[in-house]
Amino acid sequence: MTTLKHRLTTGLAAFAALALVAGCGLPRPGPNQSEIFAGSVLREGDSFVLVVDDRVNAVAGVTPAMAFAQTFQGAGVLGSDTIQPGDLLQITVFENVDDGLIVPTGANATALSEIQVDGSGFIFVPYAGRIRAAGNTPEAVRRIIVESLSDQTPDPQVQISRVAGDGQTVSVVGGVGAQGVYPIERPTRTLTSMIARAGGIVVEPDIAQVTVVRGGTRSTIWFDDLYDHPSADIALRGGDRILVEEDSRSFTALGATGAQTLVPFESQTISAIEAIATVGGLSPATADPTGVFVFRNEPEAIARQLTGIPDLQGTQRVVYVLDLTRPNGMFFARDFAIRDEDTVYVTEAPFVQFNRLISALTGTLGAVDAVRTTGSGSSD
Repeated sequence: MTTLKHRLTTGLAAFAALALVAGCGLPRPGPNQSEIFAGSVLREGDSFVLVVDDRVNAVAGVTPAMAFAQTFQGAGVLGSDTIQPGDLLQITVFENVDDGLIVPTGANATALSEIQVDGSGFIFVPYAGRIRAAGNTPEAVRRIIVESLSDQTPDPQVQISRVAGDGQTVSVVGGVGAQGVYPIERPTRTLTSMIARAGGIVVEPDIAQVTVVRGGTRSTIWFDDLYDHPSADIALRGGDRILVEEDSRSFTALGATGAQTLVPFESQTISAIEAIATVGGLSPATADPTGVFVFRNEPEAIARQLTGIPDLQGTQRVVYVLDLTRPNGMFFARDFAIRDEDTVYVTEAPFVQFNRLISALTGTLGAVDAVRTTGSGSSD
């Protein structure tokens, strides 16, 4: 009778402990596979869950390219002596007549000093009128003045030089050896030569980005592309702002991996396999290789291609599934490109949660039995 009572008490205690554990929930690093799939639009959620294969990789596994705007690449190289608004010019006019048009009587030349180029880019020269100076070289302005005076005085000779003014300058800031404002001179008329003039880059070249701001246009390119693609070495313009900075992209690693952390990109592209390796790989004790997930917000155009739904509107939540145990599963993961702000999550193997449940249950039953024994002893 005592044995039966003991078994009944133990069974009731086990049932109560199991109910308690199931109701309270066990600690775990995140959702399991079933819970993730429940978030699909095909069930009760609002995300598209897609198994990664060659077709999915062709659409989603591409890293967006960076390139300069076409207006940047189509601009020709400027001369280093191009005149700008605000420059001060000195003009000297020579005449071969006694009664000159501009030159005083008894002299053969007159100097028109400190003629300032106005905000519209023009100067005024007596008898020659209003002349466009900005954007021209001193030689071009000289020819214009000579042509204008030739109808009024025989064979005029003109000298012109810039005596003051900023000329053509650019600013270089960020990850370079010497930040500052630099003039566009004959050796520094292109982007790479100007970066070299500023001391070169001081960040890792593989993840260095170069941004050029010109007026209202801003374009960014990888530093390595300046040398891989000669057309990217654009000609500079006065007022350009050049920023060199380290790649700021990152992804988040969670779940049954070697580390759960925010991971900066260490190269221009990183695959799902490389992302997992970066955080120490899959945990050999807990990870489920059939449950590697990548969470991403996909733009409308890509989401439409992936789902085949032509009327999707706006950014869509997409969950990519990587099963490393499938035939070619490792290749699919190797070809899948991780993008900025992705979340890489690895689920735990089912037996891990089961073992955790059993451990919790065993511990609870042990505690219950100890209480029962103590109670029995007290009654005696």
